[in-house]
Amino acid sequence: MKEKLSLLSEKAKEEIFALKELQELEEFRVKYLGKKGQLTEISKEMRNLTKEEKPVIGQALNEVREEITKLIEVKKNEIMELVTEKKLKEEVIDITLSGKKVQAGSLHPLTETANFLKKISMEMGFDVSDGPEVELVSYNFDALNIPKSHPSRDITDTFYISKDVVLRTQTSPVQIRYMLEKKPPFRMVCVGKVYRPDYDVSHTPMFHQMEGLMVGKDISFANLKAILTEFVEKVFGETKVRFRPHFFPFTEPSAEMDVECVICKGKGCRVCKGSGWLEIMGCGMVDPSVLEGVGYNPEEVSGFAFGMGIERITMLRHGIDDLRAFFENDMRFLKQFK
Repeated sequence: MKEKLSLLSEKAKEEIFALKELQELEEFRVKYLGKKGQLTEISKEMRNLTKEEKPVIGQALNEVREEITKLIEVKKNEIMELVTEKKLKEEVIDITLSGKKVQAGSLHPLTETANFLKKISMEMGFDVSDGPEVELVSYNFDALNIPKSHPSRDITDTFYISKDVVLRTQTSPVQIRYMLEKKPPFRMVCVGKVYRPDYDVSHTPMFHQMEGLMVGKDISFANLKAILTEFVEKVFGETKVRFRPHFFPFTEPSAEMDVECVICKGKGCRVCKGSGWLEIMGCGMVDPSVLEGVGYNPEEVSGFAFGMGIERITMLRHGIDDLRAFFENDMRFLKQFK
């Protein structure tokens, strides 16, 4: 077997010398060192050797294997050097050509609007808070005075993970968590993703909301109107606003706030459906039962809450008429907001 190994080693040295391509080198490796290679076939004959012969032949086998492995490594480096040298000779770089223009990215319009609204809120003395997107039913509905018979609890309006856990349908649960941890007086806003099973021109299964809350002594509807009017003017510039009576389970009295149409300036157009007004948020005085639920005394403190859709505000700021455009990742659309 020693003679076989010696002949195999010599033959390998002769063959590898003539190789020019990496593919040929790989075939050479398989031929000698592969599972069915010549060295493997010789090693199978060791079962016929005596105990005294096995260590000697085993050492010789390992030496030949290491030798061939080193030959392959050296040859591979040689071939790679030749390939690199050939490329350098053949490929010519014209350094007079202008370089590739590197395009800078930008914030998504929803992110930019969310940051813009948070900045305005902080300037007006509001704290920015956050909470979980996977929420308990007790925080998402019960603590907000939403009855079990309310249609918003239906499976057609809410993503249920289990009987007691949902993907939050609003950012209002963050207000509940905040009130359980803080004592009045305070001002806070929360911005984040919310989920509802809708999809059309004006709805998507996931969207963004910003809600605000102000609680303290002698907070009135007059405070609500003053704060929100100033907030809207900071967002859209000087504009007309109006409040219309509405109903929300967690506020009483409740209202919806409209601004003069930013497209037609109140004259009436397709966007405002000829009314001259655009609804931008819901608001109202926090229901006393909600305050009691978090341990506050409604006789000592009161507060107001408001909520708006980030997509809605972004659409009005930029004149966008299809909500789905924000989530389709069309670069032609997104590049407009650099």
